[in-house]
Amino acid sequence: MRERIGVIGAGLMGHGIAQVFAVAGYEVAITDPIESARAGALDKIRANLAELDQDPKAADRVRVQPDLAATVREADLIIEAAPENLKLKQQLFADIEAAAKASALLASNTSVIPITAIMEKVRDKSRALGTHWWNPPFLVPLVEVIRTAQTSDAAVARTISVLTKAGKTAVEVKKDVPGFVGNRLQHALWREAIALVEEGICDAETVDAVVKASFGRRLAVLGPLENADLVGTDLTLAIHETVLPHIDCRPGPSPFLRQLVADNRLGFKSGEGFRRWPPSEQQNLRKRVFDYLKGFDERKV
Repeated sequence: MRERIGVIGAGLMGHGIAQVFAVAGYEVAITDPIESARAGALDKIRANLAELDQDPKAADRVRVQPDLAATVREADLIIEAAPENLKLKQQLFADIEAAAKASALLASNTSVIPITAIMEKVRDKSRALGTHWWNPPFLVPLVEVIRTAQTSDAAVARTISVLTKAGKTAVEVKKDVPGFVGNRLQHALWREAIALVEEGICDAETVDAVVKASFGRRLAVLGPLENADLVGTDLTLAIHETVLPHIDCRPGPSPFLRQLVADNRLGFKSGEGFRRWPPSEQQNLRKRVFDYLKGFDERKV
């Protein structure tokens, strides 16, 4: 018998996580404190299934529940997909543990907050861990499974097993650090990208063009450490000796980025960030990303 899944949060990530498990044949319960989010969850899932040419009956395996207790009561794996607010998440897990089975796994989908901090109020920390999904969760295969110092080996193994059966690429993060693995790598790149624009070396369009038309083409099939071995660790060392002293290493966010936010240049939200984004260009970019990810399996990379 397959594990039963509970999802707390029916927003951007939550409904997509529920969809992944439902498509894989799992029974899923989902809730959200916002009534409109609960009301719209199944419609979003059905729209995604139609767009992806997947079985529309998968949505029948998702039950929208009125509250947290009803959602987690019978669940074997509970995934929290609430906003990135530490105090909110801490309280949620206190409430989840009080209502859930003693054997249920408790997982947070936070992107960067250390799991140890989120699970502070949980009594049985051996079953608490992180499962960091990537957006959109029904198209990006990776889920980072983050253990804390208190997480049991059995909890990690069970979580990875469930995720693997659901078709995800589940990897273990052995130490609970801010950003885990993926976001630490991603934002190291973003920091240098911002610095290049800030220092007048190139404009934002050039940064994006360079990434997409060069090493970005290889990343799906050639990871950075595979690439280092491919070219040789001796060449990698020689390159690092020359370039690393000149790469941005400030411990905090760029003043240039802070100024963009202060000026209400918030990207798509305001129509301008590092560059201008008219509504038509926003729509075109979202569609290009979705279509690219949708076709990934067909390319069998």
